[in-house]
Amino acid sequence: MRIGITLEDEKGLDSNIAQHFGQCKYFFLVDVEDSKIKSSKTVPNTIVHGGGGCVTVDELLKHNITHVIAGGMGMNAQNKFAQAGVQVFGYAGTAKNAIDDFFKGKLGALDACKEHGGECK
Repeated sequence: MRIGITLEDEKGLDSNIAQHFGQCKYFFLVDVEDSKIKSSKTVPNTIVHGGGGCVTVDELLKHNITHVIAGGMGMNAQNKFAQAGVQVFGYAGTAKNAIDDFFKGKLGALDACKEHGGECK
């Protein structure tokens, strides 16, 4: 499985989760096997500020993720991930703590950001 995590900076496990999905600067891609990190890498979100969450969904899906951890996300972006079979989780804190809680089954769903409307096309 591959987890895509939205980051505020490029410090990987030590980065804070970006609270606004469509505006995150980096993605942290974590390959997991048997509840252990097998590999990870930080990649820039090349379309930041370039169309919002729905466009960011497409960008992150290019990395073959199966799960997403973000601080906040509009309902349309969440629906687009659901259509792609990707589970979405919410978290506030560091990427390391988010992954630890993911392994423990402690992550919950993500409420839609109230200010986001429109539809993903």
